[in-house]
Order: sequence, then structure tokens, then C-alpha cells
Amino acid sequence: MNAIAKRKLLLSVSKPTRYLGTEWNSIHKEHRTTPIKFAWAFPDVYEVGMSHLGSKIMYHEMNRRQDTLVERVFAPWVDMEAKMRAEGLLLWALESWRPVREFDFLGFTLQYEMTFTNILNMLDLAGIPLTNEARGSEHPLIMAGGPCAFNPEPLAPFLDLVVLGEGEEIIHEILDLYSQWKLNEGKRGGRREFLRRAAGIPGVYVPSFYSVRYREDGRVAGTEPVLPGVPARVRKRLVADLEHLDYPVRPIVPFMDVVHDRVMTELFRGCTRGCRFCSAGMIYRPVRERSPERVLTLTREAIKGTGHNEVSLTSLSSSDYTQIGSVARRVTAGLAEEGVGISLPSLRVDSFSVDLAREVQRVRKAGLTFAPEAGTQPCGMPSTRGVTEEDILETARAAFSAGWDELKLYFMIGLPTETREDVEGIATLAREILKVWTAVGRRGRPHLVVSTSSFVPKPHTPFQWEPQLALSDLRERQGLLRHLLKDRRIEYNWHDPELSLLEAVFSRGDRRLAAVLLQAWQLGARFDSWTDQFRFDLWLQAFDQVGLDPSFYAHRQREKEEVFPWEHLDPGVSRRFLWQERERACRAELTPECRLGNCTGCAVCGNLKVEIRLAGEFGRTE
Repeated sequence: MNAIAKRKLLLSVSKPTRYLGTEWNSIHKEHRTTPIKFAWAFPDVYEVGMSHLGSKIMYHEMNRRQDTLVERVFAPWVDMEAKMRAEGLLLWALESWRPVREFDFLGFTLQYEMTFTNILNMLDLAGIPLTNEARGSEHPLIMAGGPCAFNPEPLAPFLDLVVLGEGEEIIHEILDLYSQWKLNEGKRGGRREFLRRAAGIPGVYVPSFYSVRYREDGRVAGTEPVLPGVPARVRKRLVADLEHLDYPVRPIVPFMDVVHDRVMTELFRGCTRGCRFCSAGMIYRPVRERSPERVLTLTREAIKGTGHNEVSLTSLSSSDYTQIGSVARRVTAGLAEEGVGISLPSLRVDSFSVDLAREVQRVRKAGLTFAPEAGTQPCGMPSTRGVTEEDILETARAAFSAGWDELKLYFMIGLPTETREDVEGIATLAREILKVWTAVGRRGRPHLVVSTSSFVPKPHTPFQWEPQLALSDLRERQGLLRHLLKDRRIEYNWHDPELSLLEAVFSRGDRRLAAVLLQAWQLGARFDSWTDQFRFDLWLQAFDQVGLDPSFYAHRQREKEEVFPWEHLDPGVSRRFLWQERERACRAELTPECRLGNCTGCAVCGNLKVEIRLAGEFGRTE
């Protein structure tokens, strides 16, 4: 596209800086002299994708190679899509404005099931055939990775290869293989031959090399490879040593506000809390922490390399980092005078420290956010956290006494053990927190934000066997809370239950759902996670036209021995352990954290030949 056409197009759409590609620290390489071209695709808008740490890491990691260039591509917003289709323009990568169909790879990160229609839309906008069987040697290889890659079956016909687990090491093995194949055989070997060889890399899953058998009642009977040498079970990859892993300290600085517009320093990976509904807590095991010295070094370099005035010490549960107090104090001491603020994005009620919060928010004070998950005990037992009402009230008391006047609490409704009393308990707890405000002598009006999401059963979790509540039940619980939380001091937010239903369908779906996905997209579904774009009626129409029932996937209790569509994809956690945890949840029993020295028998360390590593093991810390 020439400069005049580009300028004309950008002047006619909202937020044109989404499409520039010339931001500070963006990497521009010469296409003519760089053998491998990789388009990194995030199937949502720029503001969301540019806030994703994994994308920053992989952009940096692949661009370190001399033989590879990586450029970004995001889902164009609806106004840009309309302009592109009207002008006959193909989807392009930001850095070079070249069509992504000219690249060797187009890699999607799968963060959320409700972005799946955007993937089809982006392929279509790029002029790339949607299905893997329709693509030829002139088309890029379509890759995918991320948390939803642990059950990519609804996308199986549309993907060429899938990466399970962390990508920093496996991506080099894939690119090395492609370089060798391209150099020695070129297109003579055919894309199928490359995929056959790629399937031999541990952690690589090629969906077209597997067939699925179904029972008469619609359940999966089994998934088997159709080619010799293809593994029957694909196990995830992870990086055992985070300490010496290269990390992006000069990430791209957007020209516009994005969701998380700050430096992000990763403290550790994994989580041993073992919340029974949580996919991340299972698929990212085991815990591997960086040393405090490494965290401090990365933070200083990233502030210098970007000019940001805020840093987020990030992980699945940042306050669980074993040296969090020391690191927070040392980071604050080194950066506060420069006006750099610190945030901890994921605080636990049971590990909260007012002193810690006061320390990290010395420069600028924001509201505090916690996730109790359930309104009462033992409904909270699905989380394994053991957080009591007293814990939450004590946290509120400490926060209000220290000067905070805004608290955000996230709960989940529809958990397998939930009763009406548990739902009412959310409102009761909120009112008790308001009483704490008065009890500590505060004047004025506090701001309490209560948000509820609906339970979505996820693959590879103890609750993968459980049904989701029917839509009518979810609406009833949300209506009850709207009534009980009518108070000027309380703001109540909730997730669309219809969206949660579709998330439940696709999170545990099989390959037959690909036809529903395709039909919904053809009917106009896209940006389904955006309230103003979501059309539930289109999805119902798609299910009806294909002849599948969403309740079969979302609302059906699974039997103990049922074969799941993702059975051949292995996160390292044993199925026996997951069932055991389900049973413990039903008995309202807690499971101790393994990072504290209590092995729970999940088998991940033995299966993956890796051990938990905590910050204190690196040597003396302050």
C-alpha cells in the first residue's frame, strides 16, 4: 500500500494509531535479506493485544534471530474492516505494511475462546484459505499457542500446528527446522512434509495428523494419530530456568492508551494454590521464581528502555512471590524519586499486607482489588485458599484504616457446590465491609465494587467434569444480587451469562464445533467478547443450522471415565490428581500448597523433569 492510500485510509477510521506500526522500540527488518518472516497475530484490537506480556516476550525472542523477522498484526476494528473490504485491501502486518499472506508463518495467540471468530475473520481478510486442507505452498503456516491451545479442537480444521506450553525454547526448534527444510528442500518437500517433521518436536501438535472417533451418544471415544511416528500424546513444553532467560527490557511503547500501559516485570511462572476451577493454576505448573536481583535488574533496564512511569510486578499471583516484601521495597526505593509507581496486579486476601500495599503505592494510590471467589464457606473450598469471612473483613479494616476508600472484590457464581445461601453471602459480606468503614471511624462514602463472573468449567482442571449452571439459573442469581446490592456505596458488575455459556461450550468442545464456529462467523459474529458487538442470536442460529446442542457441551455432567476431546494433550498434571481434587472439593477439604514443602501428587514435576524453584534458593536476599 502506498503512502497516500495509507494516509487516506487512516484518516477515515477511529483510533488510527492502532495501525501505524512505527512506535518506539518497534523492530523493522529488511524483508529481502531476512529468510524467515513471522507474523505474530493477536485476535483482538491493538489496545488489548499490546497489553499482553506473552506477545512482548515472543516478539523479542524471535526478533533476536538474525534469520527471522517478526511483525505484529491485530484484529482490525469493525470500521477498519469495512474500509478494507470496500477497498479490497488485504490484512497487513504493522511494521512493514506487507500483506500477512506473504509471510512464512502466521501465529495466533489463543487467550480467550470468544476471540475464535476473529481468527477466521483475520484469515479471510488476509486472503488465506480458512481450512488447513485448502492451503497450498504459497500460503503461510498457521500456528497457535497460549492457554486455549490446551484444547484447540474447535479450531482444529483451521490450524496447521499448535504449540503446547511456553514458547521461548520450542519456537527456536520450529524455526531451525523450517530454515533447514526451506534451505535443503524448499517447497519440493511440501508443507505436509514440514508438518510431519514438526510433529516430532516435543510440544508440537499437528491437528490434521489425528482422527477422532465418536460414540453413538455424541461423546468422544478416542483421538489417535493417523501417521507413523506421530506421538499419541503431546506433552507441554516449559522453561525450567527463568533466571537466565532473555527478557524484553525494551518493549514497544504504544502511541495510544492501552489496557496495561506500563512496564511489566515477570516475577515467576506457575501457581500452587490449586484453585479447582482455574485452568492457569494447572497448565502453568510448576512454580519457578526469578531471583530478587534479576527482578530488580530487569525493572531498571525496562524503565530506562521505555520511559514508562509505572511498573507492574506481575505473575498469576504476585503477592505469593516468596520475596515480594523485599523486592517491593527495593524497587520503590530505587524508583520512587523518579516518579515511577509500582503495582501488584493480583493480590490475595490471605497474603495481603497493608504495609506492602502502602509501600508499592507510595507514588500514586489506586484502589485495592481482591478475589475472594465465593461469598461463604464451604462454597469457597473450590478455591483451596481457605479464605474466611474474617480474613476479608480484617483486610478491609486494615485497608480503610490505612486510608484506602475503594475496594474491588471479584466473586464467582455458579460453582459446583454453590447454594442460594452462598449467593446471598456475597451481599452479606459486602454489607459487613461497609460496617467496617464506620467502625474504623472513617467519614464520607466508601466505594465498594462487587463483580461476579459465572463459573466456566475448563479442561485440565478438577472441575472439568462439572456442568455449568443453566442460563436461567445464572440470570436468577445475578438478579438476586442486583436486588441485594442496591446501595449507593456499592457498584455491582456482572458478566453476560450468554457469553459465559459460549465460553463453556468452546472451552470443552470437540472438532464438530468448528462447523458452528464457521457458520457463526459467516452469519456475522466477530468481536464476541465486546458487549456492543456480541450477537447471541447469531450463535443460536449457527448451532441450529449445524445441528448441535450447546447444552451437550456446557450443561452435561461428565462421568469419571469419560474420554475428553483434549485427552491426547498433556499439561503434565495427572488425571488421577484432578479427579482426586474434585472429590476433595465435594468434601470441602483444602489441599496444602506444594511450594511450602507438601507434595500434592499432581505429577507435573516428575512428568516434566523440572522442580519448583523459589527466589530464596538463589542465595542471600534482603
